[in-house]
Amino acid sequence: MIPLLLAANPLPVGSYVPYTPPAGPASSASASQFLGELPAVETFDPVARAAELAQQLPRDWSGTYQPFAGGSPVTVQLKLASAIAMGQMVDVRGAMTVGSVTIPVQGNLNAKSDQLDLLLLGQNQAAQLEDGGQFLGLQAFSLSGWTAPRLTNQGGQLVLDPVVASAPSRGSAVRGLW
Repeated sequence: MIPLLLAANPLPVGSYVPYTPPAGPASSASASQFLGELPAVETFDPVARAAELAQQLPRDWSGTYQPFAGGSPVTVQLKLASAIAMGQMVDVRGAMTVGSVTIPVQGNLNAKSDQLDLLLLGQNQAAQLEDGGQFLGLQAFSLSGWTAPRLTNQGGQLVLDPVVASAPSRGSAVRGLW
């Protein structure tokens, strides 16, 4: 047989139950001293990171755009003309070449969360990228998704990598075997 436990003093519905804080060293006088010794909760400075990103952000990006509805990947080149820090945001402007169509772009990169909003400006009809849509990235420029302005367009995926400028080669040194 299973024993049935009943509450010794059942509380009526809607009754008030007072809160009693746990006993310990956190009394009101010692808590203020203790909290005064704690470091700041957040030591990350997004404004300083935005200023650093604006200076060090690669200006040339290369990759592909793949529509979710199918089709072959299209080559994409992104050239940033400017990157300006504005608080914890970085305002980026430049031009994106999708296939053979070049489109001006403007966007915001959040230095705290690495979220990117990139808008295509002007008329464009490249690779199912409709006017009024935008690229949304959660990993800055590396991986973005196209959000179309209409529900009938499923969007797509943009993958970009920074273009590394190669140093001019001076030729390999010739070494003797002995």
